[in-house]
Amino acid sequence: MTAIGTSNETLDNDSITVVLRRVIAENGREHLGAYAFAIACLLTVAMTTAFTAWIMESVINEAFANRRADLIWTICGSIFAAFVIRGFAGYGQAVTLAKIGNNIVANYQRRLFAHLMTLSVGYFNEARSARLSAQINQNINGVRDVLNLTVTSLARDLVTLVSLIGVMFIQDVVLSLIVFTVAPPLLFGLRYLAKRLRTATRDAVILNSHVLGAMQETVQGISIVKAFTMEKQLEQKIQSTIDAAERRSNRIARLSERNGPLTESLAGLSVAGVMAYAAFQAIYGGVLPGAFFSFITALLLAYEPAKRLAKLQVQMERAAVNAKMIYEILDMQTHQRDKPGAGQLVVGEARIEFRNVTFAYGSNGPVLHDLSFVAEGGKTTALVGPSGAGKSTVITLVPRFYDPAAGEILIDGQNIADVTKSSLRHHLAYVSQQPYLFEGTIRDNIRYGRPEATDEEIEEAARLANAHEFILAQPMGYDTPVGENGLTLSGGQRQRLSIARALVRNAPILLLDEATSALDTESEAAVQQALEAAMVGRTVIVIAHRLSTIIKADKIIVMQGGQAVEEGTHESLAQQPGGLYARLNNLQAAPTGPLSSQE
Repeated sequence: MTAIGTSNETLDNDSITVVLRRVIAENGREHLGAYAFAIACLLTVAMTTAFTAWIMESVINEAFANRRADLIWTICGSIFAAFVIRGFAGYGQAVTLAKIGNNIVANYQRRLFAHLMTLSVGYFNEARSARLSAQINQNINGVRDVLNLTVTSLARDLVTLVSLIGVMFIQDVVLSLIVFTVAPPLLFGLRYLAKRLRTATRDAVILNSHVLGAMQETVQGISIVKAFTMEKQLEQKIQSTIDAAERRSNRIARLSERNGPLTESLAGLSVAGVMAYAAFQAIYGGVLPGAFFSFITALLLAYEPAKRLAKLQVQMERAAVNAKMIYEILDMQTHQRDKPGAGQLVVGEARIEFRNVTFAYGSNGPVLHDLSFVAEGGKTTALVGPSGAGKSTVITLVPRFYDPAAGEILIDGQNIADVTKSSLRHHLAYVSQQPYLFEGTIRDNIRYGRPEATDEEIEEAARLANAHEFILAQPMGYDTPVGENGLTLSGGQRQRLSIARALVRNAPILLLDEATSALDTESEAAVQQALEAAMVGRTVIVIAHRLSTIIKADKIIVMQGGQAVEEGTHESLAQQPGGLYARLNNLQAAPTGPLSSQE
């Protein structure tokens, strides 16, 4: 599975057509009534515009040439009425299309979020979150633009243009033919520009997402930036990306607006030819000027819709590129779909068994090699070992964040690959190394562990996690907003809230990945005591680098190089001469001697 934004694929005419058809198929039926009203308004705008041009002949001939005073009020009243009707019709179509567009954007945002929630953890490890967010924000409007451009171009601009062309042909066929001599070169030039714009548009979206992503990551890691005086380095790095994005945007601007000189030049040639012909007709042919003024009015009014239609292909190219990049995300298939007929996990004892498990991240070498061990139900199993031994990988395999390349993971004899992920994770509570808090209040963040939890249960979980006192000290207690990723709280406070979230879940299996790593000594002791109480009756797999936190574990598995090399209790392992655990125990020993279960 590849992350969005890495493809250099460009759109051809066929793929653009496919994107347009898909957008219309997914959204047209739902908004059929609203589009019908908007189209009726647009047709009204087109007809009143054509009427304004047509009536100019009567204005010039009857009011000025023939001096028909009796018709002046009728003519002026009809013109006023046409403008009023066009104003209300324009308002109706603008508001309706805006509401449809906003609804389409909201629907795709919902679809994107729901779909992203189905993708595996591996996908998000490959796709930088800041860049992904930036690309979604930039591309989401492409789907709306495809539909709105189609409707406004066909119902307003095309109908207006055809109506005005009709007026022009009614008034003078020869003048109309003079105008149409500029159409072929104009269409050829616009087609060439649109083709060059495809690649530039996609590249611009990717480059701009890099800029926004880099800025977001810098803001999130500002403390590291300041601590290591990385400002100049990051400024230079981002500056080069911004320069590339600026150059690409300038190229798009040149390509997008290059149709301006082309359109204006050909329009000027057309108008000059019309003026010359009409002047000779009036001077030497004695033709009344009414038809000519009506023709000129129609020609000038037709210029704007013609120019918008001339830009349509360029605009549609850009919208289609944006829409296609959104569909690239929506069409991604997760690698961890539930098997057909997957059942529900039934947990009794909650015994976890790793049976000959091998796992690797992507194309890298294996992290786990034929790993086998058992975490007995209702007991605590601790994983220890040097960094890179595969301990955290074990924790991520139990909830099926990833699937092993070989072997089986069983809970009460049930292969977790054969049950639904939702039923599996329903029986798990998880505390990661990096505590993460979401936007909202402290109470909201704890309640994520179990949405139906009462306020009393939330406060009890906070007490067990030694968080209740500092929560009450916050300005609004449990209703205090935590800020972005809980930056208003200390690392230890965030970790205690993360533990409270796991405790309120009240799941039979508890996974602790360095759950006390961010706590000071005093808080660690209090939380460790609370965790020991919470572990009673649950199956717990805990990772710890500080052996003092797991000396009371029922079983300790020592890992090295992705394998279980030792297994036993703290006392038995600490007494093995030359053993890895004994060496780790001695390294962490207090000055008075090695750790013991009585300490």
